[in-house]
Amino acid sequence: MTLSRREFLRLAGLIAGGATVSACSPIYRQLSSAPGPVAGWPPISTWDFQVLSRLSYGPTEQDRSDITGLGWKSWVELQLDPESIDDQAVNWRLRSLDSLRSDPDTLADWDKEVLIAELQQAALLRRVYSRRQLYERMVEFWSDHFNISVWKGDCWFLKAIDDREVIRQHALGDFRELLWASAHSPAMLVYLDNQANESAAPNENYARELMELHTLGVDGGYSQSDVMELARCLTGWTVKRHFWQGQFTFNPDLHDQEPKQVLGRRVEPAGQQEAESILDELAFHPSTARHVATKLIRRFVSEAPSEQLVEDTAQTFLATNGSIRAVLEKLLLDAPTEWSAKVKRPNDFIAGGLRTLGADTDGSRPVQEYLGQMGQPAFGWPTPDGAPDRSDYWINNLLPRWRFALDLAQNQIGGTTLDLKRIATAAGGEPFNRVSELLLGTRLDPELSTGLLEAIGSVGEQTQLQLSLAGLLASPGFQWH
Repeated sequence: MTLSRREFLRLAGLIAGGATVSACSPIYRQLSSAPGPVAGWPPISTWDFQVLSRLSYGPTEQDRSDITGLGWKSWVELQLDPESIDDQAVNWRLRSLDSLRSDPDTLADWDKEVLIAELQQAALLRRVYSRRQLYERMVEFWSDHFNISVWKGDCWFLKAIDDREVIRQHALGDFRELLWASAHSPAMLVYLDNQANESAAPNENYARELMELHTLGVDGGYSQSDVMELARCLTGWTVKRHFWQGQFTFNPDLHDQEPKQVLGRRVEPAGQQEAESILDELAFHPSTARHVATKLIRRFVSEAPSEQLVEDTAQTFLATNGSIRAVLEKLLLDAPTEWSAKVKRPNDFIAGGLRTLGADTDGSRPVQEYLGQMGQPAFGWPTPDGAPDRSDYWINNLLPRWRFALDLAQNQIGGTTLDLKRIATAAGGEPFNRVSELLLGTRLDPELSTGLLEAIGSVGEQTQLQLSLAGLLASPGFQWH
């Protein structure tokens, strides 16, 4: 039996009204509590479930066992050491994606659509199947922070190298090294027009975003004059176009050889080293520390953090010379009482549904299309600020999410399947309650569970299971984390 959209939407409306699955339910208010274990799946406390929901792309059965056995703090510490986690399973999933191992000069000869598809496919597969979940979270965070759209100029092949050698290489390293790598990234220089920044016609685009988005923040204490002078320091930073295509190069013939004045200090003529000295200053600036700290807190803890939390996190950044690991360790282990609910962005929602339900997906175009419909295509955000990290931006575009939930539950997404027999066996005779435990970490209120069963009427067991899967994926409880 095929589920009708009318039947599903009616059920989703009923579920949305249930207290247990709403964004203001006790699961989000009592974050620091540790109630009794949930039955039906590997036992897990409400708090452990919340940690996995926020710091991973969704709790698998293995994740539930790991965090329960280790304790949530030890689980976080393990995740902060991704090199110690065996990730051969996801590497096997990526084995056929040749672009992940190709050099820039070779990638320039690829078909554009094929290369972009592989880059997007790899990102989703890693989010769904990697055991290094916090690392993948940070890869996404820095991909937003240093956003580059594959749809501008040669970024369609340059971003593949940037993803590998800038973002993924430094995601849990030091901010200074990450900033340095990004500034020397051909993808970034092309995306923000610095490859056309010459002494005869300075282009301020990259210099502006370097200060406003990547380091100091819009209120970080710089002026328009600082932007103009930094742009002069960056003249001649460009990209090779012929031999060794797509590699960074400094062209002294295009560089402004006169002294500059940036952030209150005189910069003497020194070619490429002029801008590099400014990068070091920006990397360790107090405004940069606050800007990065605020964004990390917004992503992992709260959209409305206390001033004390921002200050403490910024001070950790400065005290550790921008150690991303150290900042995350301090932030995640010391601030659980400030955690508050936020709407899942499309990446979180789709990867979370696939990962939590144990879906088998190849991450190809059919599932990628849902990300586009929801407004967050991988590596496709058009502006330098990256996809918004605010609940109010994402909360209203729900119809594509409901469509994904229904299609996933019915195995109607090409290249993606759910093992409904396995889920049915684990769910036993209580599909709504068991699936709620799986997706939301809590059982439904008995009254709501009874009402849902009455509402769907006399249907087969598989249809009942599919309705419970689709309805709970579409519920506010799964939309928030």
